[in-house]
Amino acid sequence: MLGTVEDEEVLDLFAGTGALGIEALSRGAKRAVFVERDGDALEALAGNLEALGLEAGEAEVRRGEALSALRSARARAETYDLVLIDPPYRRASDLGRELSVALVSLLAPKARVVVESDRRAPLELPWEIVRERRYGDTSITIHVINDLHKP
Repeated sequence: MLGTVEDEEVLDLFAGTGALGIEALSRGAKRAVFVERDGDALEALAGNLEALGLEAGEAEVRRGEALSALRSARARAETYDLVLIDPPYRRASDLGRELSVALVSLLAPKARVVVESDRRAPLELPWEIVRERRYGDTSITIHVINDLHKP
C-alpha cells in the first residue's frame, strides 16, 4: 500500500513488537524510531531488532508514552518522512486531536502518516487521505501531508 520507503526516516508509534517499523527498514528506510511503553512488547521488540543485526543508528527504541515521545522528538528538532500509528483500539478515537497537534512539527514535507485502527471507532487525523483499506473490523488509512498548518 505504501510504495517506496527508500531512505526515509520512520517513526513507529505504539510500536508493539516493531513489525511495522521493521518492515519499513527491510524495504530500505534509512532509520526507524520505535516508541512503546509496554515492557513485554519492548522485550519482544528488542529481540526482533537484535535478530536483524542492524547497523548502528538504523533503529532506536524509546520507552514511554507516545505523546511524551513526540514532545521529546520536537525538542530535538526531529522530522520524519513516514509515521506509523497503531494505537490500542480502545484509545484510538480519543487520540486524533492530540496526535495531530503533536505530530505537525515533526513531519517532513510530503510526509505520510499511516494509521491502523478499528473501523468502528477510528483514529481520525485532519490530513488528506490518499488510500484507505478495510480488513474486517480493521481500517488502514494513509494520509499525505501537503499542508503543515496546525489542524
